[in-house]
Amino acid sequence: MLQPSTIATVKATAPVLAVHGYAIIQRFYQRLFEAQPELKNIFNMRHQERGEQQRALAAAVLAYATHIDNLSVLGPAVDRITHKHASLNVQPAQYAVVGEHLLAAIKEVLGDAATGDIVAAWAEAYQALADIMIGAEASLYDEAQRRPGGWRGWRNFVVRHKRMESEVITSFFLEPEDGRPIADFKPGQYISIVVDVPRLGLQQVRQYSLSDAPNGRNYRISVKREREGEPETAGYVSNLLHDYVNRGDVVRITPPFGPFHIDMEATSPVVLVSGGVGLTPLVSMLKAVLKNTDRDVVFVHGARNGAVHAMKDRIEAAAETNRRLTSIVFYDAPLPSDVLGYDYDHEGLVDLRRIAASAVKADADYYVCGPMPFMRAQVEALRALGVPDARVHYEVFGTDVFEE
Repeated sequence: MLQPSTIATVKATAPVLAVHGYAIIQRFYQRLFEAQPELKNIFNMRHQERGEQQRALAAAVLAYATHIDNLSVLGPAVDRITHKHASLNVQPAQYAVVGEHLLAAIKEVLGDAATGDIVAAWAEAYQALADIMIGAEASLYDEAQRRPGGWRGWRNFVVRHKRMESEVITSFFLEPEDGRPIADFKPGQYISIVVDVPRLGLQQVRQYSLSDAPNGRNYRISVKREREGEPETAGYVSNLLHDYVNRGDVVRITPPFGPFHIDMEATSPVVLVSGGVGLTPLVSMLKAVLKNTDRDVVFVHGARNGAVHAMKDRIEAAAETNRRLTSIVFYDAPLPSDVLGYDYDHEGLVDLRRIAASAVKADADYYVCGPMPFMRAQVEALRALGVPDARVHYEVFGTDVFEE
């Protein structure tokens, strides 16, 4: 337990961190990568280039200082981060390295303002948080290893099949190279996959949601090709997977992790709301619910048009053959062929208010996944429609922060 004096000192530094936090984190990463360049293989270097990781960590440190007297506020964010760390196979010893360079960066940037008392308080506060996360991650590793077919760390899988789902999304079917069983997972969870990035001279790790229900044979991930910006700044890993990873190739993955998953024991109706590639974990949920329960499901999906709408034929077929499933599709830029084929239900962005009669159900649980602006819009709409926050669950992709 933190000393009251430590809590008071750290909390008092919050205004300073609001001003100097980004500079501290920039210096922290510089020091860390100079001393431990191999850690670049763990960190998302695209986010580093854009400054996203720096901003996220600066926000996390500030949030920790602000709420250090009430850490329960940070519980959901800490849960997300520990799952992410477990998926990256982060080791306890790495926390000591991070702590060393974080404290050194605080001293360098703040200079004389970083008194001995302040540095000592931050050292104690950092170690307390590190101990919480190390303990949580140890439990996750043990749980993953104890499951039938489970393992710890990296394991080789073979790409048995590769299938285009749309112009921008491709599915990869992965089976264990050793032929041994694989662990089931909670629908909605993800795996990490590591690939070599030759132009960086590094390996890079990315998380991809499992897009099929557990089946005991293989894992399926469905990856969107990132085309944003110039070629040199496009998604390193997604493009490598699309262009160079093919049937028969071997990749390394970690066990499934992630706190965003459907409660398969519940009996309430389910409403799934996705935008773009955000449908991948929700398809896993959909298949598992239809196969293993008698719950009613509404699947609301938004895409630009039919060319980029993945898995639409299979979801349509499931809705046609299963009365418990209602599928509602929004296209904000439909193609002429979409209009002719009646391939969507509504034009425009997903608007739950327009379809409240079908999509808002008493006592339903809502699962939302997509780009952050999309999720914010859906969560706000559900609140406006009277849905309790406790029934709304959503996935957070990208860099982790301590505040939504």
